[in-house]
Amino acid sequence: MGNIQTAINELVGSYPVCGQCGSKNVVRDAWARWDNATREWVLKSVFDTFACDKCGENTTPVWKIDKEFRQKRISRLNDEIRIGNFKHGSIMMTVGIQSLSDECRAVIVDQISRFDSFSEDNDPHGEHDFGSLEVAGNKVFWKVDYFDLKLKWHSPDAANLDVTHRVLTIMLASEY
Repeated sequence: MGNIQTAINELVGSYPVCGQCGSKNVVRDAWARWDNATREWVLKSVFDTFACDKCGENTTPVWKIDKEFRQKRISRLNDEIRIGNFKHGSIMMTVGIQSLSDECRAVIVDQISRFDSFSEDNDPHGEHDFGSLEVAGNKVFWKVDYFDLKLKWHSPDAANLDVTHRVLTIMLASEY
């Protein structure tokens, strides 16, 4: 399997299909051993041979990506950081936002957490990663970006909660 194919099969929402008939019923050879302590079969080894339960052929799986699943997952994870419920994330406020009163900042954060005015115009990828609103005469933008856990690079997979640190940035439109 090439590097691109290996990268695809590691993405959340990817799945193998039969290289012969396209079925999702791909199986892989493996050995299991009986564990006397747990009284269960335990996976011992997995081999590099694949077969298709539908067409019965040996096959090399082709990896597909469920784009709709990934988009919905990213959207949900972005909604989570907006309401303050996240595993790996930071909320940043620019100098302009910090210069506003405590009450105004509280209203901004509350309105961002309740924001649901997503449309094709402001959310073309359906990821709920950007919004704008007006509070007390201030045009405010917010944006979610995806980084690796060390905050050095872009995330290798924005749909994977375990490898992504989300950063929600809140700014005045004039600072953009």
